[in-house]
Amino acid sequence: MPTVVALDVSLSMSRPVLTDASEEYQRRHFAIHGINTFLDMLTSSCKLEFVSLVAFSYLWEQLSTFTRDYGVLRTALNKVEAYSKTCFETALNGIRTLISDEWNNAPCQVIMVTDGSLGIGAGSLKASLQTANSRQPSEKFPLPFPFPCKIHIVCIGSTSDPDVQRALPYYQKLIDMSDHGGELFTLDGGISFKSVRDAFRKLAEKYYSQFWGTLCCGNFSCPVQLFPKPEPLVRDIDEERETYNISDKIDIIGFLDIKDIGSPPTIARHLILPRSMKDRDRENGGNSTSEEEEDSHDDGKTPSFTVLLHGGLKMESMVAIARIQNDWYGMIYSWADSKKKSNLMLALFEPGQLSVPWIGPFDQLTSCQEYAPEMLYSDEEKKSPFPVRSGDKHSYAYNCVVWIKPSGLQSDIQKVLRHARKLPDKLQQFYKELNRTRRAALSFGFHSLLEALASMLERECTLLPGTAHPNAALQLTHSANFLLSEAATDATQNLTPLQTNFAAGSNG
Repeated sequence: MPTVVALDVSLSMSRPVLTDASEEYQRRHFAIHGINTFLDMLTSSCKLEFVSLVAFSYLWEQLSTFTRDYGVLRTALNKVEAYSKTCFETALNGIRTLISDEWNNAPCQVIMVTDGSLGIGAGSLKASLQTANSRQPSEKFPLPFPFPCKIHIVCIGSTSDPDVQRALPYYQKLIDMSDHGGELFTLDGGISFKSVRDAFRKLAEKYYSQFWGTLCCGNFSCPVQLFPKPEPLVRDIDEERETYNISDKIDIIGFLDIKDIGSPPTIARHLILPRSMKDRDRENGGNSTSEEEEDSHDDGKTPSFTVLLHGGLKMESMVAIARIQNDWYGMIYSWADSKKKSNLMLALFEPGQLSVPWIGPFDQLTSCQEYAPEMLYSDEEKKSPFPVRSGDKHSYAYNCVVWIKPSGLQSDIQKVLRHARKLPDKLQQFYKELNRTRRAALSFGFHSLLEALASMLERECTLLPGTAHPNAALQLTHSANFLLSEAATDATQNLTPLQTNFAAGSNG
């Protein structure tokens, strides 16, 4: 998920800090040092994270677009200048615009780096929060964002400072208003390079750590990394809150054709990356792998199950169904973000056995060849065992009228007119289809269709040939008059044939 680092560049950030060093430093310098520490952590553990740098005071400015080249961000940090007073609301409005425009409201994280100053006047954070719930819709407070967003605030100030103590509750309220979590980070002790560095390290280790797991399929297994790191899933069920955490063992239970799984509803997608020996040693904090061993494993000659799986799914147009936790499943598939590059992805379903209804319960999927050979695909019939048909009869009618496209409505009207041209032989079929279409029009609130049908029937009456049965003209006129009457809008009444003295087959 993308990250926005918002640096406060108001005049209060230019206040000097007393240190043991002979050189004088400002709070802004400590903030930049902390952001550089954060970027160093991303370089070693989250190289795929897109980061944008924003500077804000009373106005805001994007110093760097979203990029994975963290050197660009470091260069932009060195050019930061001080401006006027602090205004958090301005920065939040700008961040909302950036995420909405560039990421189509994708989940994101925001890191706001400030010094414990709330600002002054009408644009201060205190004034903004006090009026947040009493504003006009056109002046709505930017939080919560229209997309999932965690807001973290790093305060470059001593917790013993009275200004910082007054500001912390307002910072926490700002985080709570985001509705998606986040955390307030303060310094341990006074302002120093070490305390600032430790605060940013805590943030990176907690919210930007890697997820390592093992991908298994029968006797095959491979250590993998999921990016971004899967978040715990919280669901409120029967007034109880349940939390689902993904297991570190991803077990493939079977394979399906893409045409059978279709486009199922998913709640998250993660990139599957193979884990190298170098990454393993870094995670363990050791350096047991020599350079020669490392080169021998990173030269592309070592077999990799993820490469085999990716190639197989891509060539065979299939997906792998994987169990990621008890009663929680997902699918692994090949996804191409360009014509030349494709990735192995894991999409998570909703927890439960029936999260994809048309393939049935996951724990009942089995091999057709062994247990149901009659359901195998046939080259001649192209039959598929999916979707799984329910044995229960639905309570609603099967032959319901659906007018999603104009062609559906046109087909029903043409059916009525075809029977009308064959009156009186198709008398019962004509009234059955006419009543069916009339009831559908009433249920959809499409009352103008009744007048249109009446006009069509009147026109058919004028186009009858001289050899037509007299009963045909009488029935068409009777139907047209009924459709124009008030009784036609009563769904409880049916249009019945006009009783005449003519026999259906007589021209007399």
